[in-house]
Amino acid sequence: MVVAVAELTLSSKNYSSWSLRGWLLCRLAGLKVEEKMVALDDPENRAELLLLSPSVLVPRLTHEGASVWDTLAIAEYLHELYPSAGMYPADRIARAHCRSVSGEIHSGFANLRSALPMNLKVRHTKFPIFSGAKPDIERIETIWAECLKAYGGPWLFGAKPTVADAMFAPVAERFLTYAVHLSPTSAAYCRTINGWDLIREWIEDARNEPDEVEELDIEF
Repeated sequence: MVVAVAELTLSSKNYSSWSLRGWLLCRLAGLKVEEKMVALDDPENRAELLLLSPSVLVPRLTHEGASVWDTLAIAEYLHELYPSAGMYPADRIARAHCRSVSGEIHSGFANLRSALPMNLKVRHTKFPIFSGAKPDIERIETIWAECLKAYGGPWLFGAKPTVADAMFAPVAERFLTYAVHLSPTSAAYCRTINGWDLIREWIEDARNEPDEVEELDIEF
């Protein structure tokens, strides 16, 4: 029997991109966690999912007396504990680049988040993209193209996934959900993310969730 050594508080696996990031980071580090799900009818959780307010509820990692929230704080905490896990590139310059693009997706792209909310249960083939989100999409494609060219792919920083891939994974899934028109390079990266065994595991759980947030099950 495997005994969890940490607790990870999560929200909906279908809708919460931040929960996905925190979970991927723990898996990249090799930390076994017990998942604690916050109910969708929790007012703060629902507000976070609908982008009505910031929330520190999810993800939250509780480990050996430490309570860590915010995805980048979780990434740094895990890297400090498990430096040999390879969550960041070994090269100093590549590591700085990885931290920079991870920070950029963490703190920006508000228009993209509101225009294309994460929903892993659906696929839209003709979804109207809000014009304000297009610069965000273009910037993300630029980041991906630069990383894939510099480090050779198929992941953003080379042969294995890093913190950056965990941070951008929900974006790739959003692009697939809404059939966003992408360059061949970006489309290939989305396929890499979608085929990741950890993503397949998460999506399977998401599809089995009984709860729905009607406001996010949008149809056009």
